[in-house]
Amino acid sequence: VCSRWEEPFGRTSLESGSCGCAVIITNRGGLPETITNGVILDQLNEDNVFNAISNLIDNAKYRKELQFLSLTNFNLTHDNASNLIDNYRNEIIDLHNKKLLKNKKLKILHVTNFNERHNGRLFYNTGKRINNGFVRLNHSVLEFSDRDIVSYYRKINDLDGSKRLNKKLIEVISNYLPDIIVLGHAGLIKRDTIQFIRKTYPNIKFCQWFLDRMDSKWIKNLNRFKDKFDLMDANFCTSDPKSLRIKKDKSIYFLPNPVDDSFEKLKNYENNFLDKDVFFAMSHGVHRGVLKKGKFDERENFIEKLKKLTPNIKYDLYGMNNTQPIWADDFINKISKSKMGLNLSQGKAVKYYSSDRFAQLIGNGLLVFIDEKTKLNDFLSKNEIVTYKNYKDLANKIIKFSKNNSLRKRIAKNGRKKYHKYFNSKIIADYIINKTFKNHYVKYFWEK
Repeated sequence: VCSRWEEPFGRTSLESGSCGCAVIITNRGGLPETITNGVILDQLNEDNVFNAISNLIDNAKYRKELQFLSLTNFNLTHDNASNLIDNYRNEIIDLHNKKLLKNKKLKILHVTNFNERHNGRLFYNTGKRINNGFVRLNHSVLEFSDRDIVSYYRKINDLDGSKRLNKKLIEVISNYLPDIIVLGHAGLIKRDTIQFIRKTYPNIKFCQWFLDRMDSKWIKNLNRFKDKFDLMDANFCTSDPKSLRIKKDKSIYFLPNPVDDSFEKLKNYENNFLDKDVFFAMSHGVHRGVLKKGKFDERENFIEKLKKLTPNIKYDLYGMNNTQPIWADDFINKISKSKMGLNLSQGKAVKYYSSDRFAQLIGNGLLVFIDEKTKLNDFLSKNEIVTYKNYKDLANKIIKFSKNNSLRKRIAKNGRKKYHKYFNSKIIADYIINKTFKNHYVKYFWEK
């Protein structure tokens, strides 16, 4: 099909390719769009046409290969054409809906523990990160710190403060009239309260996010998460939802641990004078703030085995061996002195689960090690994080990267850049809003 003019499309080459012919065309107009595999002539003359035909006759292997590829790769079918039209229509509709939601500034009531009573010790937390994301999206955000409220309003006839908490929530809603209520670990908000709100204000959307792990050892966490499932428009957790094995899957979404530009400001890979090799910190409970006597964490055994295999590595360890855990700016100051960070969560590794410590480490430019069974390498490549199989494998990799500063810095830089680009608080907040409002037109980086 050797047209001299700018052929608009060319049904002859289309039908030939669909039947498994070895097709010769000129590079004119829309002809190249009609085939997937063939001989395309840039210059049309007798010699080029003759040589192309002759080559296909004489070279049976090449000819059959083109015929096979033309048949198997042919994609201009009725189904594909219909799907293209459908997709174009959906894109137009979705773009219209996206503009409507994007231009609307929501009123968000964010109910979670903002830790006012801890005097800034727990300022760097996920609730604040998500809250910052809502604000950066230019929404109106009212913070409702449930744990602080119950702490201040306890009475003899209301020992845990929950009666006053739930009454106060209804009063706040009657004044603020939010578009969406976001619950974060708000276990003291009762089902009856939510049911009353939904009945009284049917247009308000509800969602909840939950950070703690919820496998067999932490079944109470799962029950807390499931308690309000049927009352939520969307549910978010920092594990793969399938790992929870919840039969009635009502809009459960994976929630990555967010980073925030105002929190994760360090770029450790730029510092050539770091005192420590590996940073690791844990605690016996964030609200306790100090080590609990008689309590032992199984991660201590892992660390001790690791240290024996890496005697020349300088560790900076907190929350174990009588060294108290660290918080707030003290935490930032300590990680600013380390080259690498170990993200080791309690219990067996669960797909996609990690504490928010992971976001803090990678977000501040440390080279991060994490158990390969978390499957976080689905989102971050070997050029951005380092995964390990067991403590022996981890020991070898720690030694390797402690000796290769250029490689360590490159991976740490790539990891920080990637995480801040795709997992920042603004994107996470946008994700929470869109899933709650059932606006699925945006495909987020971690969604398959």
